[in-house]
Amino acid sequence: MNCDYAMLQKIYGAPSDEETRRYSPARCIGCDMKVVSGDPDPKHVSTSYVERHNLTMRMSMRRFTRLTNAFSKKVENHAAMVAIHAVHYNFARIHKTLRITPAMAAGLSDRVWTLEEIVSMADGYQP
Repeated sequence: MNCDYAMLQKIYGAPSDEETRRYSPARCIGCDMKVVSGDPDPKHVSTSYVERHNLTMRMSMRRFTRLTNAFSKKVENHAAMVAIHAVHYNFARIHKTLRITPAMAAGLSDRVWTLEEIVSMADGYQP
C-alpha cells in the first residue's frame, strides 16, 4: 500500500463530581495514535478533518437528522442523496479557503459545474 494512514483514538474519562450534569459530555483525557500503514506525519493526524466533514454533511443533508421529515427510510434514497451531495460539494461548490472547487484544485475539472449539469448527469445514469 502506498498510503500513509494513522488512526487517532480519543480516550474519555468519567466526569468528576462537580461535572455530573446529566447531559454533559465526557472529558477527553488523552489520545492514542496508532500507525496503520506507511509513515504518516504525526502533526497531520487529527480527528478535526473527519468531524468537520461529518458536520458539513449533516448540515447540508437533513437526511442524516433522524427527527426530520427528510430522514431516509430507504437505503437507496439515502445513497442517492449522498452521491448528489458528494458531486455538488466537489464539483459545483466554491470553497472559501481554496477559492475554487476541490475538483479544480485536484485537477479533475477545469470549471465550476452548474446544477443543471449535475441533474442531467444523474438523469442519464443507469446502474
